[in-house]
Amino acid sequence: MTPPTTDVFDPAKRSAVMARVKSKDTKPEKTLRRLLTALGARYRLHRKDLPGSPDVAMPGRRLVFFVHGCFWHGHDCPRGARVPQANRDYWLAKVARNKARDARAAADLAQAGWRVETIWECQMKDEAALVERLKSNLSQGERGRPAP
Repeated sequence: MTPPTTDVFDPAKRSAVMARVKSKDTKPEKTLRRLLTALGARYRLHRKDLPGSPDVAMPGRRLVFFVHGCFWHGHDCPRGARVPQANRDYWLAKVARNKARDARAAADLAQAGWRVETIWECQMKDEAALVERLKSNLSQGERGRPAP
């Protein structure tokens, strides 16, 4: 006998809902790109030749940005700390695997001389603070040296 579930959808509907979860061109990612463009930054998207396929890469600055959803990547904010009641063990393991993969990609990129910035979904709410953070990152030249 299967244990009762707290899910409001039947398994087929849940599968359809989960299949629609995007990994590229999400709203937070588009917000980051809009802000970078407004700051005059040039960038490339989803570089598959780099570890972790960063959401935004700036080769001339050796800078990459990952835009992470708080739930999916285990952020320490309230949204990221939530664990579904249904299939709890699966979700705990899934988020732990995502965090390990993210750490590995960031370490590999740093080892290759890239600066790695992670922008969390919850940080997108304070756009003014995000713009200041982006300006700070853009003011550094290649490999972290101040721009001329």
